[in-house]
Amino acid sequence: MEAIQVRATPGHYECRKGVLRELPRLLKLGRFKKVFVLSGQRSWEAAQEYFPDLSDFHTAYSTYSGECSETEIARQAELASIHEADLILGVGGGKVLDVAKAVGDEINIDVALVPTLASTCAATTPLSVKYTDEGEFITYTIFPRSTYLVLVEPEILLRAPIAYLRAGIGDTLAKWYEARALIEGLPSMHVSVQLAYEVAKSCRDVLVKDGDQAVQDQQKGHLSDSFIRVVETNLLSGGMVGGLGDGYGRIAGAHSIHNGLTHVAQTHSFLHGEKVAYGILVQLVLEGEWEEVRGLFSFYEQIGLPLSLESLGIQSASVEGVGDVIAEFATKEGESIHFPAESAVSKTDVIEAIRGLEALQLTLT
Repeated sequence: MEAIQVRATPGHYECRKGVLRELPRLLKLGRFKKVFVLSGQRSWEAAQEYFPDLSDFHTAYSTYSGECSETEIARQAELASIHEADLILGVGGGKVLDVAKAVGDEINIDVALVPTLASTCAATTPLSVKYTDEGEFITYTIFPRSTYLVLVEPEILLRAPIAYLRAGIGDTLAKWYEARALIEGLPSMHVSVQLAYEVAKSCRDVLVKDGDQAVQDQQKGHLSDSFIRVVETNLLSGGMVGGLGDGYGRIAGAHSIHNGLTHVAQTHSFLHGEKVAYGILVQLVLEGEWEEVRGLFSFYEQIGLPLSLESLGIQSASVEGVGDVIAEFATKEGESIHFPAESAVSKTDVIEAIRGLEALQLTLT
């Protein structure tokens, strides 16, 4: 087995009501003086009322363009350098946080993150997923150090659009199915990889047990134990799988299907985790795990996750052509669908898996 680099968690992580009041104290403990706050417009509107006074710091604010692209990373890095920042403070959803981490790496300074959505594990993973300016997946970059500080105010997440919690459940559920595909065939494993496997399994167990209740509680505006467990599973446990397992705990087939879907214009309005959730089903079909697919269908229906291409906005008449596009990009050289040991997945394999999944879905509706 190749060497494993462990970056299990951020340097400091807290999730509790009112935690942002601790931000000035924690920044002073880190001896930061010039803070560059990077956020999306809606993200800042969601978080602003919870933010403490940062007047003790020389603070600049910047709004990101909407994509984690090389263009945007370079733009924000230049602005942060002009400010002579010694800390990037990212506030927002996954793409904002990925831009913040990439900027910190680009200009070699620490990063603090405040997630406003529980839709991905971006707050706790030392990597950024990069897209074109038009939103098509390019690659992901793993950074040499963990994020310095992550503070989670659950009230912000409770008030977020519920679609993002659903998407986070889909994205985090993939941690188990992808880690299982990457790890179970290994002849031996490091302790950290074994831990990644166990955390990935706990992700599935928590989400299946508490996911539907968490969605219901958010709909009622109730900050419940189930909601907190699911939020932390999405944000922290999901990030720990890759942080502990490195390449054996990150991505496999489900994310490759997501990447293929980013090249289909009809899916651009759907969230990352929604497309990954569909990718889980395709990956399971490729593995021959039909009973597991059937078992997930009822869970997906409860949560509101996509079961078919049609539920991702693709008309039935277009399924064949779209399946070809997805398969082409999902099976490109270097894609994670090829990462599991002895895996050689062809474009034809993916097309047939999509057809099989679509046919099964029709029989069950």
